[in-house]
Amino acid sequence: MDYETFCSQILESNPKIRFATVYDEWASRIGGGIREGVSNLLSEHKENELVNLSVMDWKARKEMSKWLGKTIYTLAEYDKVKRFSFYLGDDHLLLVSTEKDADTNLIVDKVIKLYYQNQN
Repeated sequence: MDYETFCSQILESNPKIRFATVYDEWASRIGGGIREGVSNLLSEHKENELVNLSVMDWKARKEMSKWLGKTIYTLAEYDKVKRFSFYLGDDHLLLVSTEKDADTNLIVDKVIKLYYQNQN
């Protein structure tokens, strides 16, 4: 999959999406980034810290999948933004950040649809 294209499609799908980036299991950026013209609310150091925490959470959820099934996504809602983690198989993690008032169901449905479209 071309993760740069995938993340660009996500950003283009909804103006409320601020950020869409894919990481591997070592928290290395594979593709994507922040929407042009949007300022990051976190410093680079804090963003890296949050990515590392997200990857650790992803790895822990992989262990729980033995009993609960695979995690599709998780959502954290903050005072200023919503932050989604989408689990793209065993090797990649997609992080998406949106404006607080973004429609959660629309975002989730669109990201999942784009993911399956890009699998071909």
